[in-house]
Amino acid sequence: MNRVLTGAWHRALAFVLLGAWMAGNALYAAPLEVTDDRGQLVRWEQVPQRIVSLLPSLTETVCELGQCHRLVGVDRYSNWPQAVTRLPQLGGGLDPNIEAIVALRPDVVLVSTATRASDRLQALGLKVVALEPKTHADVRRVLGKVAQVLGLPATDSERVWRHIDAAVSAAAQSLPPAVRGTRVYFEVNRAPYAAGESSFIGETLQRLGARNIVGAALGPFPKLNPEFVVRANPDVIMVGDRNFAGMTDRPGWAGIRA
Repeated sequence: MNRVLTGAWHRALAFVLLGAWMAGNALYAAPLEVTDDRGQLVRWEQVPQRIVSLLPSLTETVCELGQCHRLVGVDRYSNWPQAVTRLPQLGGGLDPNIEAIVALRPDVVLVSTATRASDRLQALGLKVVALEPKTHADVRRVLGKVAQVLGLPATDSERVWRHIDAAVSAAAQSLPPAVRGTRVYFEVNRAPYAAGESSFIGETLQRLGARNIVGAALGPFPKLNPEFVVRANPDVIMVGDRNFAGMTDRPGWAGIRA
């Protein structure tokens, strides 16, 4: 496997997924309340100032809204923007360090709906907001929810969303016709979990003219047998630096077209 990511695809994906979109800092007057993706209503008497995020996409959302300075701790996988790597790392979304989180005295903990820690954190008196940005529509909705938590006006989240949407369109237009129809495998982590067609990443790839080898029927982020990828033989493999180590040592992967 000689080529994991072409330059054109690298630039397009980095532009879409890693670009920093900053918005205004105007704050609403407290108190405020937010209904999260569990349907739970969370209330504060004052706008949260100390935030823990246990999901990379939520960490990035806080920063894209211009409020990175309010983060006091993140999960081990949050690595963008660079500034968050200097914050205390609090385990993963599925195995967070509860004691370390409590010690930081956060006003709110942002988590995935899949985490098993919500009930325990709430039992210890912490405010928890569970959100799950899987599709493009979810990303737009979650931007609005996080903006609410931060006490920001809806216009701020909509401005960020317009930047994201415009960036996807610009990236699609910048790709040469020759790469359209390229068969792509996008690995989220080394389990391996992949980004399927119905995920935000999958929808972005579709707009870029790519063909995702992981169909929508498998779900947004399915766990795959590595043999699935060998049989699919994609043209391009997209993976983060953290997850690349050892990938070429998987049985059969050295012969993949990518």
